[in-house]
Amino acid sequence: MIYPINWAHSWPYIATAFFAAYLLGSIPFGLLLTRIAGLGDIRGIGSGNIGATNVLRTGNKALAAATLLLDGGKGALAVLIGWQVGGPDIAIVGAGGSVFGHLFPVWLKFRGGKGVATGLGVLLALSWPVGVASCVTWIVTAAISRFSSLAALMALAAAPAYAWYFADPQRTEFAAMLAIIIWLKHGGNIKRLLTGTESRIGKKS
Repeated sequence: MIYPINWAHSWPYIATAFFAAYLLGSIPFGLLLTRIAGLGDIRGIGSGNIGATNVLRTGNKALAAATLLLDGGKGALAVLIGWQVGGPDIAIVGAGGSVFGHLFPVWLKFRGGKGVATGLGVLLALSWPVGVASCVTWIVTAAISRFSSLAALMALAAAPAYAWYFADPQRTEFAAMLAIIIWLKHGGNIKRLLTGTESRIGKKS
């Protein structure tokens, strides 16, 4: 069980853990993979986002899958390293740092992705039942609606409820904060969903 963060940890120790996780989370795999594949700058394609959904708009499904796995994997890795190095408290710090890094990467002038894959990755590492339930929610919503953004919103909105049932108060609080941050990052998508102008999964424009 994870208990509330013990602030007896030194602030430099917590800050170092957060910064290390931030650097890991800030690796823009979508941008790197598309450039390596000779597809140019992903920020000039579709929505301009660096995540897997926009990579899919290049028509390269394998590259989109790789981006999804790597973005999720870096979040999970930050949590697992934090757990090994400093226990459950630092695992939570690592989770927050990696998501923050993906959202605001220093390498891209703090203009990153929307944090869905990385967010699901940290949820899987913090509590696999919560992560699996959230991923299933994403898959079901995406299959029905064909909107990646709506699937992300529903998956993250449900995550705190899953954490309350499967985990504990600390992970529930983290899931709630994660949901709020990712919903805020999807402000434009929410407007387009409401106006019927949001692009569906696989659409190139």
